[in-house]
Amino acid sequence: MLVLAVALVGGCSMFGKKPDPTKSWSAQRLYRAAKEKLDDGDYETAIGYYEKLDTRYPFGTLAEQAQLDIAFAYYKFDEPASAVAAADRFIKLHPRHPNVDYAYYLRGLAHFNQGKAFIDRLVRLDQSDRDTGAASEAFDDFAQLTRRFPQSRYAPDARQRMLYLKNTLAAHEVHVAEYYMKRHAYVAAANRSRYVIENYPSTPAVPKALAIQVKAYRRMGLDKLAADSLRVLRLNYPKMPGIEKLQGTATE
Repeated sequence: MLVLAVALVGGCSMFGKKPDPTKSWSAQRLYRAAKEKLDDGDYETAIGYYEKLDTRYPFGTLAEQAQLDIAFAYYKFDEPASAVAAADRFIKLHPRHPNVDYAYYLRGLAHFNQGKAFIDRLVRLDQSDRDTGAASEAFDDFAQLTRRFPQSRYAPDARQRMLYLKNTLAAHEVHVAEYYMKRHAYVAAANRSRYVIENYPSTPAVPKALAIQVKAYRRMGLDKLAADSLRVLRLNYPKMPGIEKLQGTATE
């Protein structure tokens, strides 16, 4: 009987959950361990330690820093959705925290990384039906940062990323307009071109958008609108390659 009892006890420990070695750790020790793993690039383990700290010791400066650090850890671990959620949580819990600008910046970086797939496809030009949601959200995140915290140390980089995203989003709209032209959807092509001109007026995509407008309006028999678009194109971009072909009645 004694042997059986020992076996049963051993079986419980064998098949039950392993004891958590961090169970008795203080907030300081958990944070120190998480930071070490973060610095070593072991993001998954760092995230686990940060989550335990946040659960066991939800108040105080260490908890606040852990809530911010975990957003960075998720970002580095290539989990952008979790990074965005963590940054959002920090912003909601600590809207006046001295480092809340960093949370906005991290949220923008996470969305920026999510938008990389869209940007890669745009470079390859494989199709026109692309989701620009993450790229647009990244632009909005960086815009919030620069508007709310214009003197932030992260604002200059955010502005540079905004410029890149603005140019990329404008180029996307032009490619969609070209896609519509190839399928003889001239109204849709003209509308996409107008969207570029109105919303991204200082981007390199504007002259292409104007050229598409000229072609689309001519195909629809709207010669006056085509002439107006051509006049704007000649006035602002007289050296655009191919502009000579648009001078007459050619549509391609």
